[in-house]
Amino acid sequence: MLKDGELKPDDHQRQIVDKLQALHLGLIGYEDNISQKPSLLNRVFNAKAKMIAPKGLYIYGDVGRGKSMIMDLFYGAAPVTAKRRVHFHAFMLDIHRAMHDWRYMDAAARKILHGTDMDDPIPPLAEKIAKESLLLCFDEFQVTDVTDAMILGRLFTHLFDLGVVMVLTSNRIPDDLYLGGLNRELFIPSIAMMKQKLQVTSLDGPIDYRMARMKGIKVYHHPLGDKATKILSKAFYKMTDHEVADRSKVGPEEIHVQGRIIHVPVADKGVAVFSFKKLCGAALGAADYLKIAWKYHTVIMVGIPRLGPENRNEAKRFVTFIDVLYENNVKFFCCAEVAAAELYKEGNGHFEFQRTVSRLMEMQSEEYLAKGHAV
Repeated sequence: MLKDGELKPDDHQRQIVDKLQALHLGLIGYEDNISQKPSLLNRVFNAKAKMIAPKGLYIYGDVGRGKSMIMDLFYGAAPVTAKRRVHFHAFMLDIHRAMHDWRYMDAAARKILHGTDMDDPIPPLAEKIAKESLLLCFDEFQVTDVTDAMILGRLFTHLFDLGVVMVLTSNRIPDDLYLGGLNRELFIPSIAMMKQKLQVTSLDGPIDYRMARMKGIKVYHHPLGDKATKILSKAFYKMTDHEVADRSKVGPEEIHVQGRIIHVPVADKGVAVFSFKKLCGAALGAADYLKIAWKYHTVIMVGIPRLGPENRNEAKRFVTFIDVLYENNVKFFCCAEVAAAELYKEGNGHFEFQRTVSRLMEMQSEEYLAKGHAV
């Protein structure tokens, strides 16, 4: 990427790359070795000798320094087949769902499906995760919920015992996780464990590359037409170093949500392009939009029409979509038929739509654009 001009030399990034390269070398052959060991669950409950796993990384630093980009490069090349790269919010949603299902399953069903009838879902859940994802890469790691805080300590303890290797990116140093949270003292041991099990390292270079790439790019464009389309195409190029038309480099991608598949026609380096019709004309909801908001730090939407009573359903979905992007600090570039204040002048929900107009205006501000993704 440096050779092709997609990245600029950065000594701060180089230090992280070197650490991830060392982890890469430590992972060579690790999957084969651990698969030959006794049952992972037996190792936990029989207190047998623990396997020495390569030490993972906790990478923290300010927004736009390249943490996610470098972790993704590592993940793509990691010599492990059982691996998962996931936004931390999405991971915790899966955990809560699995724990809920476990508690509403009778003991006989647990025994048949999972080989154990225990009431505590954490050990078998950790076992399942370890078998499917020996390498876990978490993006945007943060703890803001008391329930998550209580779950994480036990879950991570089991995962580390099972030999799972983790790489985490975060905007916070470990000691600031769940700062000011309810019963935070109960989470302190979990912080100490992560500092022991993971190599904590900062990526705090002086350049916010994301803001630098967006500098001078207008966010909201109207009316629709070639001019607006060309500006958004240029914005995509500035943020990804690739042309929208270069399909060999920029997509398509798929997002899986509760058994459904959302087709992403164009995406690269955390930037995705959608049409209004595909996202708001289809029967999608908050869960779908959340997955998009967690996966992409920037969304470009094209073809937003003037809305009215005849397409109030599309207007309601657009309101939900903007709410989800706003609450997760996703950057939003778009082209529309009219100015934001003119998008939905009359019809059911017109009054509520004014909040969306307000958010669209705020999302154009430098203060909003400087915020960290999903923080």
